[in-house]
Amino acid sequence: MTEIAELERHRTELTGHCYRMLGCGFEAEDAVQETLAKAWTARERYDPGRAPLRAWLFGIATNVCLDMLRGARRRARAIDLAPHAAPGTGIGEPLPAHRWVQPVPDGLVLGADPAEVAVARETVRLAFVAALQRLPPRQRAVLILRDVLRWSAAEVADLLGGSVAAVNSALQRARAALPAPAEPDAGSGAGSGAGSGAGSGGALDERLLARYVAAFERYDVETLVSLLHEDATMAMPPFTWWLRGRADIHATLLGSDAPCQGSRMVPAGRANGAAAFGQYLDGQPFALVVIETRRGLVSAVTTHLGDRLFPMFGLPMSFAVPIRTDG
Repeated sequence: MTEIAELERHRTELTGHCYRMLGCGFEAEDAVQETLAKAWTARERYDPGRAPLRAWLFGIATNVCLDMLRGARRRARAIDLAPHAAPGTGIGEPLPAHRWVQPVPDGLVLGADPAEVAVARETVRLAFVAALQRLPPRQRAVLILRDVLRWSAAEVADLLGGSVAAVNSALQRARAALPAPAEPDAGSGAGSGAGSGAGSGGALDERLLARYVAAFERYDVETLVSLLHEDATMAMPPFTWWLRGRADIHATLLGSDAPCQGSRMVPAGRANGAAAFGQYLDGQPFALVVIETRRGLVSAVTTHLGDRLFPMFGLPMSFAVPIRTDG
């Protein structure tokens, strides 16, 4: 019936689905591996007359994710876990990795078709994925299947083993629980709802990002802060400590002992539609930095401390600064 290549053809789209369900790229990859293994084992029982291969695989993947979510604590962002901190306050104790919504490379969860990517990118924005994690797992599955994958209520009911009325009720509750879509802005990474139009899959603001990175590498606080929105946020997982507002960020950067001074930033493509950089300190991986923009300024900077995400983003585990020979 089904060759391995036919199953593998759906890997990226399945990974995107599992990522929305689980909020973690590593777990999404594990879920897809289990999905494809189950599909291969059951290949002789697959009936193409009952469902297309894609729908069959998504059904398996959804149930794998629901199994993984049993008893799991929901993942979140720092802004979902604690109020913003005041300048000068301690960062507290770190939370374990399973408490955090993790960024994921666009290439791992989005296909190659530019038209499809522009739409699908809105459904993997960090704000939207974090909002999904607030929903009970079955409500989450219903909303993703109905609003992201555009399954019919009857198809979802058949998959989840309920009635069409129950599916429609779950969908209504899930939609009501999500926050309103964020303000649209091409390439911003600020979207918070499926199909909201926020970000619209546009090009990143490369000029703004280059200015921000250059200022960060010089540790030029005044220039750095001038590139921030008035209500910009800065967070540093795995700590729940985070800042809101240009003034507080400015005060904190000036009042700190500049632990990031001397850092180098290496581009790492897109993470959830936003710009990603590997931050290196003394040539060693320090953090994956995700920078979101809105209307020509930086709206959010999230510094994911540690090197765990570096291999997923294709970043080297050491970075040697080139030696200049031009005098």
